[in-house]
Amino acid sequence: MIDPNKKLAILSLAEQGYSQRRISKLLSVSRNTVKKIIRQQNIEKQPRDAESESALIKQIKPLLSSCSGNAVRIHESLTDAGYEIAYSSVTYLIRKYNLRGRKSCVGVYTFEPGEEMQHDTSPHHVIIDGKKTRAQCSAIILSYSRKLFVQYYPRFTRFEAKSFLDDAMTFFDGSARRCVVDNTSVILAAGAGSDATIAAEMKAFGISYGFIFLAHAVGRPERKGRIERSFLYVEKNFLAGREFSSWDDLNKRAREWCVNTANQKEKRSLGMSPEAAYVQEKPYLIPLPKVRPPVYGHFYRTVDTQGCVNLDTNRYSVPEKYIGESVDVYKYMNNVRICYKQKPVAEHSRLIGERNQRSVNKSHHPSIHQRAKRSAACEAEEILRKAGPRVTSYIAELKPHLRGRGMRQFNQLLTLQRTYPEDAFLYAVQKARHYKLYDLNRLEDLIIKYVAGEYFKID
Repeated sequence: MIDPNKKLAILSLAEQGYSQRRISKLLSVSRNTVKKIIRQQNIEKQPRDAESESALIKQIKPLLSSCSGNAVRIHESLTDAGYEIAYSSVTYLIRKYNLRGRKSCVGVYTFEPGEEMQHDTSPHHVIIDGKKTRAQCSAIILSYSRKLFVQYYPRFTRFEAKSFLDDAMTFFDGSARRCVVDNTSVILAAGAGSDATIAAEMKAFGISYGFIFLAHAVGRPERKGRIERSFLYVEKNFLAGREFSSWDDLNKRAREWCVNTANQKEKRSLGMSPEAAYVQEKPYLIPLPKVRPPVYGHFYRTVDTQGCVNLDTNRYSVPEKYIGESVDVYKYMNNVRICYKQKPVAEHSRLIGERNQRSVNKSHHPSIHQRAKRSAACEAEEILRKAGPRVTSYIAELKPHLRGRGMRQFNQLLTLQRTYPEDAFLYAVQKARHYKLYDLNRLEDLIIKYVAGEYFKID
């Protein structure tokens, strides 16, 4: 862009009769630039009557919407259409006839301590586990002290809204009397602004904490300007240059940033930090209820043939014996609990930000081979227990010294019982238990020694 002082010098020299070539040499400017500036000046000097201006305005008005109000693009479109008009003339006509519309004064909103808090969400791009991910940033601020609380979610439904507000009230250790929100279907059931109808479950949630929801008028986002201005601060300060390993890591560091940075920085409008102003506002906040039920979602599911239930596109395992049964699934913020006839049968960590994934507990779905081994070990143990209390006591002491299910040891012990006389076997087991002998090969030596002394005459 040419220097305005140099532009004035070009026009001054041109009025004095200097040629374009000479002006170009004197000011070290290309002749095309000199020619363009002089031509624009001549166009601006041309008198425009009311008819020509009205014709231009008719062309400019539709371009305002198609060009999103960008005067540069409007000027380019007029030039392409054959109109010789300077850019400054386009902006002059837009201002003169108020084609963009005048902005009305919004005034200043002042709030008493504990009077209001403002909540909103905004989409941000964050890097989680090395991948760029679109996340919903949910933020709430106390209007008087400007104390801020921020969390991130893969999506933002009423379940996430209630979970976030529950965490926020805990963070603030209380709540204001009113919460101003956007005209979003997450909070509203119908209508907008003063005619909005708050969703029944959100209204009940607010009442349990002692506050009400208020939707601002359509097209007046400045009504919650304190939270609107905070999103740019979060995006440019907290997210800038940071990467996160998981959603839990993201929200943990967001909370730490709120405590150590956002609420400690002094604000000119307050003359102090939000944390210092919060000390003044705290006595006016509504205390937290003594009993707060956990935030959860309740769903009915039928266990499929693979022994899983489906929730939010992900699958969670259930013991095989419940295949085909209807179960109750309780979704909490960080875990999923599955109950059958009011009795818990499975619990999993919730898969957050994942799709079409499985959370499987190996004990729920043992393989056929493992099941056969477990059955064989149990059968051998049951046969041995029938041999009497001495064998039963020995098995109880032997078990802690076994690895796994002890299938090999139980089968070996059963073989000894079936191979040797019963009295020799019981005698050896009693001796082994007395001396805490759990090596079955040495147990067999005891049996052979007893058998040799009783049944054979050995010199």
